[in-house]
Amino acid sequence: MAKETLDTHQKALAINLDDNIYGTFAEIGAAQEVARWYFRVGGAAGTVAKTMSAYDMLVSDEIYGKADRYVSRERVEAMLDKEYSLLIRRLSDSRGDETRFFALCNTVAARNFAGDNECHGWVGLRFQSEPGGEPNTIVLHVNMMDEDALAQQEAMGILGVNLIHVAFKATEGPVKGLDNLGDNIGESRIEVDVASLSGPVFDSVVDPAHVGMAMIRGGLAQAVLFDRNGNQFAPSGVTRKRPIIIKRTSARYSSVIDSAEFAIAEEQLRNEVPDLEKPPLKITEFSISSVHATMGSDEDRHLQHLRELIAQEEWVLLTSLRQSYKLTDYLRRYSRHPVRFVMGVSTFAMLLSEQFYVDSAGGMLEATGRLYGDTVRVYVQPMSCGNFRSHLDSVGLGDDWVSPPASCDTSDGAAVTLHNIEFSGPTRLIHRYLIESGWVQPLNAD
Repeated sequence: MAKETLDTHQKALAINLDDNIYGTFAEIGAAQEVARWYFRVGGAAGTVAKTMSAYDMLVSDEIYGKADRYVSRERVEAMLDKEYSLLIRRLSDSRGDETRFFALCNTVAARNFAGDNECHGWVGLRFQSEPGGEPNTIVLHVNMMDEDALAQQEAMGILGVNLIHVAFKATEGPVKGLDNLGDNIGESRIEVDVASLSGPVFDSVVDPAHVGMAMIRGGLAQAVLFDRNGNQFAPSGVTRKRPIIIKRTSARYSSVIDSAEFAIAEEQLRNEVPDLEKPPLKITEFSISSVHATMGSDEDRHLQHLRELIAQEEWVLLTSLRQSYKLTDYLRRYSRHPVRFVMGVSTFAMLLSEQFYVDSAGGMLEATGRLYGDTVRVYVQPMSCGNFRSHLDSVGLGDDWVSPPASCDTSDGAAVTLHNIEFSGPTRLIHRYLIESGWVQPLNAD
């Protein structure tokens, strides 16, 4: 039986009618849309201790301290520290024995008048799970996908209501409740690509990998980025204006990250583009929906694979992106600098199989064009004949459209390479075009 989803009015009113929940709202950049819901539904005196917007930068600095960036995690955490401590200092003596206090803060860049800015924000909630208890904190990074500021403000208001309801009213607990952050907003209006959870209610049940997997499976984001310590980072802040070297993986294959492979790819990229302004970002991407993944792979196996990748102290991007060209589309949101995919020759062959594009209107030809746009290239590794055949067999591909070279049948030491792999039909022409255009190149180990 499907779970009933409360509308935003019902969620806000449920908080207002709970005499034991009381707090502060501090919102910068997209109006006071969260607080407005609690006034709008009635009974706000039961919930709202204070609401404010330090919209002017100098005023904001005076209250929260100087910031290098006003829409940043550092700013929203400074807001939480200030507002929550003020609330406790002012009200804990008079009503702390029966009240669960909270502070909801956000700092947001909604669509500007010119319409040319990045629309995103940081949202934080600090709350007590019991009166007098130590606080818990949830910090979110949100991308706003609507085209106009009014719609973005509306979405942020609903998200804030959902967040408070998850913290105080989610029957399945705040972690599972993350799935409800997108309630009543609609698909493709927001992305939540960072969710940092801390405090006594979370310590024994979650880690960043667990939370990230819940975000991807719940459809909150297309991608969640983990650093070398397993912490989540906003992809927009890390990948912006950086060259990128990326390798895809799935739970089907080994979790060992080949650092030497990345080093070879970096040297090759620097030879191609000697005037790089910044060193390339090296990312291992793990898609739970990859066309190469085992259908029906279970969540525990995915989570184990993700943790094994993170433990190797490299950047890891967890995604729900099915085909490689969709990863190009995603990365191009933040960087127009060179992108280099690194893959084995069997994976490259799969890129030219129509079987993997049945859900794409333009099929393999459209996908090819979108994958290799502008400064995107693919570096292809050779592999043994046996591994090549077993990889294709494992995903149900026959040899009627692609085959290893004849040397695989005559020499024990033969390998399949970008140049000797043999395609049939029109695909052989696409293969030749990709090589001669320079979009696909061998990964040089020399």
